[in-house]
Amino acid sequence: MVKQSIFGRMAQLAKANINSLLDQAEDPQKMLDQMVRDYTNNIAEAESAVAQTIGNLRMLQDDYNEDIRNAQDWGNKALAASRKADEYRAKGDVGDAEKFDNLAKVALQRQIASENEAKSAAPNIAAQTEVVDKLKHGLDQMKGKLNELTSKRNELVARSKTVAAQSQVHDALKSINIMDPTSEVGRFEEKIRREEAKVRGQQELAASSLDAQFNSLEDMGEQTEIEARLAAMKSGGSPAAIGTGNGDASGSTVDEADFDKL
Repeated sequence: MVKQSIFGRMAQLAKANINSLLDQAEDPQKMLDQMVRDYTNNIAEAESAVAQTIGNLRMLQDDYNEDIRNAQDWGNKALAASRKADEYRAKGDVGDAEKFDNLAKVALQRQIASENEAKSAAPNIAAQTEVVDKLKHGLDQMKGKLNELTSKRNELVARSKTVAAQSQVHDALKSINIMDPTSEVGRFEEKIRREEAKVRGQQELAASSLDAQFNSLEDMGEQTEIEARLAAMKSGGSPAAIGTGNGDASGSTVDEADFDKL
């Protein structure tokens, strides 16, 4: 019992794995297309069978109609032979009269045989006619089911494609989530912010250095003016004749008390 239980579970597990692989490998559109093809082939086979059955029925009907015509023909021949026998009998020709009476009997015998064949074929024809009617009705139902299956196939394929498209869109949106700081977009945004901050720092540093350079130029200009005036004085010129500068010798180390000693 234990062995049977183990083998049973192993067989069930194998079936489950195989079914799982089949489910994963199934393509809805391909499977539905195959169903439509199979059902179309079944209808074609059914049409062939129905056509053969109808052909057999038509042969039976032809034989039946031929038996009916033969019965009528033999009946006409029997009547003609009987009348001929009566004519010969009226003339006193008994031999010919008997001869044509015998022909009439043969004709009547064949008429009866044809009628019996027609009677025996009639039930079979009726049964075959009923079968053909049922087959035709069943074939019409199969064609109607094929139309339903084709329509359902188109609907399911459209729904499958819609679901696949929605899944792709969802995956795409999920892979590019701009609100997630850990996403690629968030990482790039942080990198760009750092670059922008670096540029602002460089601009600020450049501006500070430029202001210092301008201040140095202004100090150099003032020192130049002072040196020029001093040179003019030493050459006997007057300070008033040298420009209208403010005369502020900023940067000089001379104390104010030194001017009182002059």
